[in-house]
Amino acid sequence: MRVHVVDPPAFTPPYDHALSAALARAGAQVELQTSRFGYGPGSVAGGPNLRGPGAKAVYSVAERFYPWQPGGPGSRARFAARLVQHVPGMLAYRRAARAADVVHLQWLTIQPLDVHLLPRDRPLVLTAHDVLPREPRPGQLGAQCRLYERVDAVLVHSEHGRARLIGDLGIESGKVHVIPHGAFEHLTRVPGELPLPPALAAVPPDRPVVLHFGLVRPYKGLDVLLEAWRAVAADTDAELWVVGLPRMDLTALRAAAPPSVRWHPHFVGDHELGAYFRRADLVVLPYREIDQSGVLATALAFGAPLLVSAVGGFPEIAATGAAALVRPGDPAALATELQRLLGDPVARHDLSTAARAAATGPLSWDAIAARTLALYRELV
Repeated sequence: MRVHVVDPPAFTPPYDHALSAALARAGAQVELQTSRFGYGPGSVAGGPNLRGPGAKAVYSVAERFYPWQPGGPGSRARFAARLVQHVPGMLAYRRAARAADVVHLQWLTIQPLDVHLLPRDRPLVLTAHDVLPREPRPGQLGAQCRLYERVDAVLVHSEHGRARLIGDLGIESGKVHVIPHGAFEHLTRVPGELPLPPALAAVPPDRPVVLHFGLVRPYKGLDVLLEAWRAVAADTDAELWVVGLPRMDLTALRAAAPPSVRWHPHFVGDHELGAYFRRADLVVLPYREIDQSGVLATALAFGAPLLVSAVGGFPEIAATGAAALVRPGDPAALATELQRLLGDPVARHDLSTAARAAATGPLSWDAIAARTLALYRELV
């Protein structure tokens, strides 16, 4: 079966490449249709050399979208260049899609336009990474609904996401399929993995580290975590590391943070992130809303103990024993759980064991590829 995995803006390279590689290992002929990753060379999985243990199958990558990328990521020049190139690129891909049996869309850049530019006469599958837009622009929700109606199947990563699509948006139930988000196990074996920055590497190894990782956005609850940490800091020698590129103003949060908070406000690539997750004694995701999370998928792969808020699909991960749950938006409850887990290495070990079991079992990419291919066959 010939499969195109399509992510024009290259929003989620680790997911795109992990899925493509797993589908290829399962016997599909896969081509990833994407653009050059804006923050650097891209995922370590960012080429046809990503293979599982003993696997021989490979996939190809076509960086066909937005070849002209002036300026930096998020700059006005980059945004304007994408607008100019978008419609011609999508129309050119619509012609190229005739070579595929199934087109599996991951992200679309301009949904109100793209719903009219998608390939025709080919089964279309859409992964709803964001079931509903978290910070919707005018008209975005309507465009997303039209997109769900346009495709033949919608994949969500949790039963919670499926219920929202069916209940909140009225999407036909037979069109919505739950296939979980895989654990990014390939990130645990990155060639040439880089060490921690010197300032962080100098932290004594017996000092516990709590990690908040990933792009910093309002919905991720960093303010809640910092308020909880102020209640915890006086009673522990642990440190909180906030690692990731800010997408919000951190000035006030940094000014009010206790000294035991360390900041690394930069984009962290695949060759760097392993050192953070290996060092972490606990990974905390105090999100206000989410369906599933690439950071969670990374933590599972590294067997990092997880403390997450009870939102979206997170309780479904916690049900496997791989994460502890706390009420969202509740600093006092979060502080209590932080203190409990920092003081209980056995509980953290149990979370770590369950995380590894999930990552190599139901959340392995080979298991996910098998379920995804079964859906493709139904559509074809």
